[in-house]
Amino acid sequence: MSTTEQHFKAGESHGQGQATAEEWMQSTKDAANATKDKTADATQSATESAQHGKDKSASFIQQKGEEMKHMAQGAVDSVKSTLGVGDK
Repeated sequence: MSTTEQHFKAGESHGQGQATAEEWMQSTKDAANATKDKTADATQSATESAQHGKDKSASFIQQKGEEMKHMAQGAVDSVKSTLGVGDK
Protein backbone atom coordinates (compact mmCIF):
# COMPACT_ATOMS: atom_id res chain seq x y z
CA MET A 1 0.00 0.00 0.00
CA SER A 2 1.41 3.38 -0.96
CA THR A 3 1.87 6.29 1.41
CA THR A 4 -0.88 8.17 -0.40
CA GLU A 5 -3.32 5.32 0.15
CA GLN A 6 -2.33 5.14 3.81
CA HIS A 7 -2.94 8.87 4.25
CA PHE A 8 -6.25 8.56 2.42
CA LYS A 9 -7.42 5.67 4.63
CA ALA A 10 -6.26 7.49 7.77
CA GLY A 11 -8.20 10.59 6.74
CA GLU A 12 -11.22 8.49 5.88
CA SER A 13 -11.11 6.76 9.28
CA HIS A 14 -10.71 10.09 11.04
CA GLY A 15 -13.70 11.52 9.13
CA GLN A 16 -15.86 8.51 9.97
CA GLY A 17 -14.87 8.73 13.62
CA GLN A 18 -15.70 12.42 13.72
CA ALA A 19 -19.08 11.82 12.06
CA THR A 20 -19.87 9.07 14.57
CA ALA A 21 -18.91 11.35 17.48
CA GLU A 22 -21.12 14.12 16.10
CA GLU A 23 -24.04 11.69 15.76
CA TRP A 24 -23.58 10.58 19.38
CA MET A 25 -23.47 14.20 20.53
CA GLN A 26 -26.65 15.03 18.65
CA SER A 27 -28.35 11.92 20.02
CA THR A 28 -27.33 12.92 23.54
CA LYS A 29 -28.64 16.47 23.01
CA ASP A 30 -31.94 15.11 21.66
CA ALA A 31 -32.32 12.79 24.65
CA ALA A 32 -31.56 15.65 27.06
CA ASN A 33 -34.12 17.89 25.37
CA ALA A 34 -36.75 15.15 25.46
CA THR A 35 -36.09 14.63 29.16
CA LYS A 36 -36.31 18.37 29.79
CA ASP A 37 -39.66 18.52 27.96
CA LYS A 38 -41.04 15.57 29.93
CA THR A 39 -39.91 17.17 33.18
CA ALA A 40 -41.59 20.44 32.23
CA ASP A 41 -44.81 18.59 31.36
CA ALA A 42 -44.74 16.68 34.65
CA THR A 43 -44.15 19.91 36.58
CA GLN A 44 -47.06 21.61 34.82
CA SER A 45 -49.32 18.63 35.50
CA ALA A 46 -48.35 18.56 39.18
CA THR A 47 -48.95 22.30 39.49
CA GLU A 48 -52.40 22.01 37.92
CA SER A 49 -53.25 19.02 40.11
CA ALA A 50 -52.17 20.88 43.25
CA GLN A 51 -54.24 23.92 42.27
CA HIS A 52 -57.27 21.71 41.62
CA GLY A 53 -56.83 20.07 45.03
CA LYS A 54 -56.51 23.49 46.67
CA ASP A 55 -59.67 24.74 44.96
CA LYS A 56 -61.53 21.57 45.92
CA SER A 57 -60.42 21.92 49.56
CA ALA A 58 -61.49 25.56 49.68
CA SER A 59 -64.89 24.65 48.27
CA PHE A 60 -65.28 21.84 50.82
CA ILE A 61 -64.37 24.14 53.72
CA GLN A 62 -66.77 26.80 52.50
CA GLN A 63 -69.57 24.25 52.17
CA LYS A 64 -68.96 22.89 55.68
CA GLY A 65 -68.84 26.45 57.03
CA GLU A 66 -72.25 27.17 55.52
CA GLU A 67 -73.63 23.93 57.00
CA MET A 68 -72.32 24.89 60.45
CA LYS A 69 -73.83 28.38 60.12
CA HIS A 70 -77.25 26.90 59.28
CA MET A 71 -77.01 24.41 62.15
CA ALA A 72 -76.13 27.19 64.59
CA GLN A 73 -79.01 29.34 63.33
CA GLY A 74 -81.33 26.35 63.75
CA ALA A 75 -80.14 25.89 67.33
CA VAL A 76 -80.68 29.60 68.07
CA ASP A 77 -84.18 29.47 66.59
CA SER A 78 -84.96 26.33 68.63
CA VAL A 79 -83.84 27.97 71.89
CA LYS A 80 -85.80 31.14 71.10
CA SER A 81 -88.89 29.07 70.37
CA THR A 82 -88.51 27.07 73.57
CA LEU A 83 -88.13 30.25 75.65
CA GLY A 84 -90.91 32.00 73.79
CA VAL A 85 -88.64 34.76 72.60
CA GLY A 86 -88.86 33.93 68.90
CA ASP A 87 -89.88 36.44 66.24
CA LYS A 88 -93.64 36.39 65.84
